[in-house]
Amino acid sequence: MKFIPAPTETKRTYRQGARAEAAARTGETIVDVFRSFLETQWYDDVTLADVAKAAGVTVPTILRHFGSKEGVLEALGKRFASEVLERRQRLSGDIDGIIAALVADYETAGDMMMRFVAQESRFPALKTLTDIGREQHRLWVRTCFAEHLEGLTPAQVEWRLDGLIMALDLYVWQVLRRDRGRSADEVKRFMRTLVDAILGSTPEL
Repeated sequence: MKFIPAPTETKRTYRQGARAEAAARTGETIVDVFRSFLETQWYDDVTLADVAKAAGVTVPTILRHFGSKEGVLEALGKRFASEVLERRQRLSGDIDGIIAALVADYETAGDMMMRFVAQESRFPALKTLTDIGREQHRLWVRTCFAEHLEGLTPAQVEWRLDGLIMALDLYVWQVLRRDRGRSADEVKRFMRTLVDAILGSTPEL
């Protein structure tokens, strides 16, 4: 015999599902607003009161969702990492594509990331986020340039990998784009020159 839920049970399940969806949307909105503040402001200048007002919620609502300001930052970090991974995951071996994707990310979030790095020594939550970012970046570079690491000794692999990390580092973008006023296309060409030089030289280690 087929089980047919009682009307009250069906309504209860629907209400629970609707509440869960509404809560998820609220959480996403809070993270969106938090990110928008961080794109132009320092981490310590952003308050939960500001975020709550802009998101149309209350501070207690934010605390129920994330526990603290650091919790919102952690949620933002997870989302950003997921977005970056999705954009970069199919670029192995395509050097110009790798550099283009990286510069696009820097153009979108480079200023925010530089502020994170500048304040990481003061805020453990930021340090955790930037350390995870560094680890993921190194892993991504190793994966993308895997064919250029074949046949090398372990020491040579680490040497070449360190060089590639340096050539593709956020600070390169910062110096060329912000300090020197170069265009994004010029940044790509500079990075390609550095990458080619590193791939063309293997020291005896």
